[in-house]
Formats: sequence, structure tokens, C-alpha cells
Amino acid sequence: MTEEPPAAGGSLAQILEERRRKAALLTASGVRAWGVDFTRDHSCKEAAELAPSEVGVKGRRVAVAGRILRLRPSGGITFADIFDASGRLQLLASADGADPKLVQRLGELDLGDIVGAQGVLIRTRRGEPSLELSGLSLLAKALRPPAGKHTGVVDTELRYRRRYLDLLTTPEHQIAFRQRSAVIGSLRRTLDERGFLEVETPILQPIPGGGEARPFSTHHNSLGTDLYLRIALELYLKRLLVAGFERVYEVGRVFRNEGLSPRHNPEFTLLEAYQAYGDRTSMMALCEALVAGAAAAAAGAGPVPESARDLAPPFPRRTMVELVGDRLGVDPLALWEQPAELAERARAVGAAGPLPDTSGELLFAIYEELVEPTIDVPTFVTDYPVEVSPLARRSADPRFCERFELVARGRELANAFSELNDPVEQRRRFEDQARRRALGNLEVPPFDEDFVEALEHGMPPAGGIGLGVDRLVMLLVGAPSIRDVVFFPTLRPE
Repeated sequence: MTEEPPAAGGSLAQILEERRRKAALLTASGVRAWGVDFTRDHSCKEAAELAPSEVGVKGRRVAVAGRILRLRPSGGITFADIFDASGRLQLLASADGADPKLVQRLGELDLGDIVGAQGVLIRTRRGEPSLELSGLSLLAKALRPPAGKHTGVVDTELRYRRRYLDLLTTPEHQIAFRQRSAVIGSLRRTLDERGFLEVETPILQPIPGGGEARPFSTHHNSLGTDLYLRIALELYLKRLLVAGFERVYEVGRVFRNEGLSPRHNPEFTLLEAYQAYGDRTSMMALCEALVAGAAAAAAGAGPVPESARDLAPPFPRRTMVELVGDRLGVDPLALWEQPAELAERARAVGAAGPLPDTSGELLFAIYEELVEPTIDVPTFVTDYPVEVSPLARRSADPRFCERFELVARGRELANAFSELNDPVEQRRRFEDQARRRALGNLEVPPFDEDFVEALEHGMPPAGGIGLGVDRLVMLLVGAPSIRDVVFFPTLRPE
């Protein structure tokens, strides 16, 4: 795949050759094409706002800098539009101006060049705030033209693969990423205000625990040992609860060696928080505060879709058994000892995927295939089977755990539970996982003896939550794919 060819002015190869020739001529004449310092005192937006309101009135003298994305001669005047992070400002050089040579110098530049400009602010006859040039410096010569001068980068694959071109030529695409930054800032503020301490835990781990996913592996040469990129943050944050830190959180990248989809990228951003002496109920309150704050932050940084405006708590709560029962038309608990019949009921209403043999795993599989995609309004789905919740505390009904997920628009946004702090039970569950791994399920992590030893020192009762930041941003900005909210998503090689 290549960049979009220019609409006019020759082939891309010819344009590249011509721009390199220009750069060489500049160097030969003693003009630096790169590495030039320039001090600006106003952004483009600030300068435009300071322009005089009347035509013919000279305004303030300013220095601005930006990239040329429009260049047009008109009689004895040459106009250029430069863009910085704040917006656009028009430059003009006239033959009867302070320096007539500026008309030629401005006209010799190319689209994409980065310049520093000095001059006096005016307003043109058409009412355009403009900078009448008295000085012009080339700060960085662009050897490649910006793609899609009028249309931006229209090829979706190219947008993801050459993100810098997309954001450069279509600045409105930057809005979702500014909203993403505002959301992450809001998540941190909500936790900081509640006394949580932000910490950092290892990305390279000897055992990738805290979830079920195939990890990425690497090798440490000096130690002579294999290490793994983390698949979750959980187990090291819980070690800090053992250490006496009562409220901790981390916002970090995690890595899962899995397929690509509109909801999955091999590396993604996860928030996990743990609160000593908390439980599932306190995590629900925290989750509502996190989401409500993030929604307000996203709306304050840009437009949000209608679907992101109904996120005010409290969120409804439904048990997994209730939801599956509504779908199947029968109470799953009544068929708990007859998993074959439960599976038959599921197939009768459309279940097509492989179904497990045990009732707990079967209930979860039915829920994931037939129910979760249909949940539109943000909902706390509670009481997950213990077989699929190896780190959560059991409920009064020992078949289930004190766990919930926040689901909205058919996707899981958050996963939380009352944490299991019983080292004997945790060892038993890890042993069950180890047996599944021995049977060939490589998504199940190896037995983590060090974590069990940490629990044996005593971990206070606690609540914990994991929130998928990318999926939350997708919901808040109305993005159809995770690639639309990740600056540089993972892609297949060209």
C-alpha cells in the first residue's frame, strides 16, 4: 500500500525528486532546510482572535509557526494557510509590503513545509484574520506532500497505517483522541479524589496471570529466562494490598496474543483498581462514578453521540441466571443438574457455538453468545459461575461468585468482584486451572506459587475492578472500531 497519489503536479516520484532537489539547492545556498530554531509568541488561534476587527487597521505584531496546507498566488499577493495544534491562520505577502522578496520566498515553499512567520495582524477585505508578513523562516522542509489535499486520507486502511497523515490532513479526526485523553484524565481524578494511589507494576512478568489469554513471550538474555508481556494488572496490585497499600490503581497497557476485531487490539489500555475493605457493592459505586465522570469529560472535549448521553447512574442490575432464563424461557437453575438439556434449550433458540459440559461454564457460554450482544442500556450483570471466576469470592450460593460486569451496547466495559483472599481456596482454583492447562488450554496461566504465598501472609477483604479504557472511549465518542480510538493500532504487514 502507498500513500494517495497527488491529484495534480506530476507523479509522486516526480514530486519527491523535485522536493529533494529544492532541499539540496537550499543547502547549497546556505539555507538550512531542517534544524532551525524559532520562537513563537502566539498560537494560530490566538493570533486570529487578536486580529483587528476593521479593514485597513494594523494590529499587533506576532510570531507564529505551523505547517502550510494551502498556498495560492493572487496577483501581486501570495496567500498561505498555516495550521498548528490550535487551528488555522492565513499568511499574506504582497509586492508592496515591508519585504517584496517575501512574495517569492513564500511562493517557492511547498505544501507540508513547516514555517515560522512574523508580521502584523490585519483583516482582509473579505474579513479574514491574516498575518501580513515581515519575516519568514523555513523550519522543516517536507519531502513528501500531504495526502488528500482536499479530501484527507480516504482509504480506511491507510488512515490506520499512516495515522499521522490522517490527523495532519483531517484535523477533526484529532477530536476523538483529545476526548480519549480527557477520559483518561477523568478516570485518574475520580480515583485520586477517593484516596487511591496510582502505582506501576511490571510489564515483563515470569507468569502472565490475572486473566485467561495467550501471552506474548520474550527472552531475557542476561537472566537466561523467558518472560511474558502482562495480560492483566491484577495479581501485582493485590500484592500491594498485602503490603499495606489499601487503595491502589494502575492505568497501563496490557498485551494479549489474540485475533484482531473491531473490539480487540493485541495491546490495549486497562484500568484496574483495588480497595481494601471494599467489595462488589463498593466497586459498583466506584464504577458508576468512573463512567459518569468519563462521559462528562468526553462531552467537554468534543461532540458525543446520543447513545453516550444516557450514562447517568444508577445502572440497572440483573443476574446472569435471570438474563439467560429470559432468553431460554426456562430457569437455568432448574436444569443445573441436567447440562445436556440446558444446552439443548440453548440450541433451540439459536446457540451455534461449541457448548461446554459443566453447568457453570455452559451458563456463561450461553450468556456470552445469546445475551450479552443484546444488552444495550448500561447494565450491571451479576453473579457469575465460579468456574469462570477463579479470582472472585464465592456468593452465598457456592455455585456463583460475587462478580459483576458492566455491559453496554453489547460489549463488556468493566469487570469487578469481591476479591478472593482465601489462600487455601485460591490454591485449589489455581490447581484446577493447571489441570486445564495440562489438557492443552494455553490461555490458562501457569500456577502462580508466589501470588499464593503472598495471600498466605494475609490480604484484607477487598473489592477490585478492571475497566477497558479503549472500549469506554469507543462508547463515549461513537467509534465503531477500537482502531478509531488507538493512535497506532496493530495491523497486518503490508
